Amino acid sequence: MNWDEYAGWSKQIADWSAHYHKTLRARPVRAQTQPGEIASLLPKSPPLKPEEMGEILRDFEEVVMPGMTHWQHPRFFAYFPANATPPSMLAEQLINSVAAQCMLWQTSPAATEVEGVMVDWLRQALGLSVGFTGVIQDSASSATLSAVLTMRERATGYTGNRQGLSGKGHLRIYCSDQVHSSIDRACWVAGIGQENLVKIAATGPRHGMDAKALDAAISADIAAGNIPAGVVAITGGTGIGGCDDLTSTLKVAKSHDLYTHLDAAWAGSAMICPEFRDAYWNGVDGFDSIVFNPHKWLGAQFDCSIQFLRDPTPQLNTLKIEPEYLKTSGVTVTNYSEWTIPLGRRFRALKLWFLIRSYGLEGLQTRIRNHVGWAEELCTSISDLDGFEITTAPILSLFSFRCPGDDAAQQRLVDAINDDGRIYLTQGSHAGRKIIRVQVGQFDTTFDDVMAVKSVVQEVWEQIR
Repeated sequence: MNWDEYAGWSKQIADWSAHYHKTLRARPVRAQTQPGEIASLLPKSPPLKPEEMGEILRDFEEVVMPGMTHWQHPRFFAYFPANATPPSMLAEQLINSVAAQCMLWQTSPAATEVEGVMVDWLRQALGLSVGFTGVIQDSASSATLSAVLTMRERATGYTGNRQGLSGKGHLRIYCSDQVHSSIDRACWVAGIGQENLVKIAATGPRHGMDAKALDAAISADIAAGNIPAGVVAITGGTGIGGCDDLTSTLKVAKSHDLYTHLDAAWAGSAMICPEFRDAYWNGVDGFDSIVFNPHKWLGAQFDCSIQFLRDPTPQLNTLKIEPEYLKTSGVTVTNYSEWTIPLGRRFRALKLWFLIRSYGLEGLQTRIRNHVGWAEELCTSISDLDGFEITTAPILSLFSFRCPGDDAAQQRLVDAINDDGRIYLTQGSHAGRKIIRVQVGQFDTTFDDVMAVKSVVQEVWEQIR
């Protein structure tokens, strides 16, 4: 393919993309295919001869698209969103075209410097204090792993990377039982081990860990000869939106000189609205590491996660490795590959630059406020359905409910709703029971889309009960 052909096909794909987004409501939200169905349509061996792009795109439409779940669908209420706004998509096209590997300042000075400024723009937007810096990671999982590795190295006097963990004792990490599974996985990968991740039972209306129980667990470990290494707190847990009290959690962690990380992957975006900060953000400036995902609720195309650091030195001491061929001579610069686990880095900051300039903070705030308000209205509406129970009240735009019946009835309802195709919900678990989650956050959803959840739930329930 030459570049003139590339330009022509690019225009065709851009037209297809705009049509796709404008007609999403006509598609079922979740893929309606069965396991193995798409693979069966693909050739068993690669082609020996080149094929025409027109044929490839026809197969994309006929083979691939029926097996896609539409994350940009305005009635996607499952998991958390992975929003892709038009400005961020345009930025991604430019990133793909330039195709730079932005591992060092000298490999793309603009990528490094725009990243630094975008991190600071978002620091200001979220109300974090001056002094926080940070880095763009691919996802919150990578940011959390970076923080857990830093906890490990700090607790071992920065000897774990060189000497291994043999003979270092049992390192312990503390969190609530509402944390995302990425915290568990980080402990696996860091060599700390699942059994050394201490989960404190969540309590209260915000489903946060009890500070006294946290302190008792740390003190018991010290008495037993174990080595406390860090505390992971949450603002807006995945299951039901659990939120730890940040001030009391920090007080306990700092009393034991522990490194702290705050997982605000989903809910952090809402902190661009100052009215939510007293309830969910008070005390945040005391954390050593904070992560939130602009690619969830804020509208930056996946993947784009910000890790803020109160002092980057501990993480740099954990991750920085500088062979001669990666050194920058003559000047002092920031090389973000030293802040993260991957060496290779994409120019993710460009998506943020396009996004924030295109909507402004006020435009982004309006959407988040709408989503929170609409979720509250929907929750009230579902509570009016005969026999239905609100199991967890809205935390920002996330709540859960149960239909009449046992756990099997909840799964039957979820499956039937998703087979229906008009909306997409997911199941979860709370207090030993299966629940049905609703999370409002898709960028282009409307009030009518949100309120359609009630009518679909009611209709499907009447069909299957």
